Amino acid sequence: MKTIASCVEEILVSQPFLEDALNRNILNYSALAEELKDDISKMLRKPVKAGAIMMALRRYSPPKEMANKIKLNKALQNLGDITVRSDLSDYTFKNSSSLIKGHLKMLEVLKQDPHVFYTFTRGVHESNVIVNTSLKSQIEESYKNEVCTTAQDHLSAITIGLPKENTKIAGLYYQFFKRLAWEGISLYEVVSTTNEFTILVEDDNVDKAFSAIKGLKN
Repeated sequence: MKTIASCVEEILVSQPFLEDALNRNILNYSALAEELKDDISKMLRKPVKAGAIMMALRRYSPPKEMANKIKLNKALQNLGDITVRSDLSDYTFKNSSSLIKGHLKMLEVLKQDPHVFYTFTRGVHESNVIVNTSLKSQIEESYKNEVCTTAQDHLSAITIGLPKENTKIAGLYYQFFKRLAWEGISLYEVVSTTNEFTILVEDDNVDKAFSAIKGLKN
């Protein structure tokens, strides 16, 4: 049977930013209770008083797994180097039987300079390439027979080194996304390997994004 408390929990769990603000005591309980009154009344199919909702909000305690919280804090403190690469371009191609040939051609180009930034990610219906803008002509030549759906210049990548135990820690990636969202930073692309996490942002946002990520280490 649903109660006011269970309805409050259901709403907060589905809106993590709201739950986070509540835990940080930066919300007005009375105003939030008024805001939730109609939704909770619909969920319970009967009128609900704002005072009862406010009491449920004050009593709400998010589920916490202490062992994972300790691991999460330790992982954030032990993040590796944060590397910024600028002057990047992003291309999206429709998948085809010949697409891999273009990728192989680019790998031959990379042999000449191992320091070039290049990622190739194949999805179900499309593939993505991120590369130094200086190699635009090589990209266009290598993938000239493919259908390019989007192309974007003036991008920067921020790569974060992750501790080896990162795959065993729940919520680690969420911390990055939450911090960037709080700062109003939109992500153009996300790429990850086992121990590295890379975000791609527009050049105008790179300084702000770097500061936000660096702040997590502190």
